[in-house]
Amino acid sequence: MAAPAQPQADAAALPERPDTPCVAVCSTTFDDVCRGCGRTVAEVAHWVSMNGADKELVWQRILAQGYPRRNK
Repeated sequence: MAAPAQPQADAAALPERPDTPCVAVCSTTFDDVCRGCGRTVAEVAHWVSMNGADKELVWQRILAQGYPRRNK
């Protein structure tokens, strides 16, 4: 039996964002969250295969937490 179709996010409804929150300050030395962009190791690893809606959820969370951080 096929899995139920996931609802597709309307691309027009998503805010325009950079391709990635990466700021080239990659460090997960003390936990699994990058100190530069705020994404988890799993989010970084799967970013290229995530759909727009999933990326937007990550963007909302990291922006609310004060990421991405530059020169901090």
